[in-house]
Amino acid sequence: MKFSILMLSVAGAAFVVAPGPVLAQSWGEHGPVFESDIKRRQEKLEAERAERRKTYGTVVYPKFMQGGERPDIKPAAPPVVYFDQNEEPGSIIIDTEARRLYYVLPGKKAYRYPISVGREGFTWTGTERISRIASWPSWTPPPEMHKRVPGLPLTVTGGLKNPQGARALYLGSTVYRIHGTNNDRTVGRANSSGCFRLANEHVVHLASIAKVGTKVRVLKSYGGSVSESVPLTNVFGFFGSSDEEADQGASAKAKAKSKRRTASAKSKQAAMKPTVAPASAPAPIKKAASAE
Repeated sequence: MKFSILMLSVAGAAFVVAPGPVLAQSWGEHGPVFESDIKRRQEKLEAERAERRKTYGTVVYPKFMQGGERPDIKPAAPPVVYFDQNEEPGSIIIDTEARRLYYVLPGKKAYRYPISVGREGFTWTGTERISRIASWPSWTPPPEMHKRVPGLPLTVTGGLKNPQGARALYLGSTVYRIHGTNNDRTVGRANSSGCFRLANEHVVHLASIAKVGTKVRVLKSYGGSVSESVPLTNVFGFFGSSDEEADQGASAKAKAKSKRRTASAKSKQAAMKPTVAPASAPAPIKKAASAE
């Protein structure tokens, strides 16, 4: 594949930008590894696992199952990435196609968590708000899940055996959640019934910074660009001020303009006020001369 190379000279330094249509995700022993190759391998492995599951017999669990131990799992922060456009700080964006969850930070930055998403036929999009955050949540499979997977327990208490993991962030009044997992191998796959799974150390971190009421946007594909390095427009100010700086500048100008208007109005009021001359002192009364 051919790439066009653009040389950018800034303040005596040269930068090479390769805006080719496909960029390497990483480098392996035999050369570059592309996102499309990773996705194809994952889809192939998932198809093979689905075929193997068809040969499994029905597993019957206890009706009321204990979730087991609840260890103190330490939070682990994921990598910070950069957006090319403004997003609402404190909100969550889920890209189901890329299997990524972003917790938006100020300054066009975000935490990027790898997640598992709904398998084919179980994906969805929309906007919800976090309605509850639970530590070591219990799990009660809904009736439709019992129909699809006979033998599931009626309920499972919180713990390491519970597929909800260490934390669960409930999405509105839906049956969907952002939660942990008791099997890290499921993270990064499309194999859930519509929920979003994170590694336990990641969901503990997310639950520590997200709040009840946080907006969650579930998208098929995030339309903006996401980069692991700071964009050039953020590094070199002369390419154009950031939106945040522009907003601050506009706010300062508006305040200065408001002050000028107030001062002008006071000056006009003072000029229009009528001037009242002070009253003159009364003339002294002359006494008439007495006739004697």
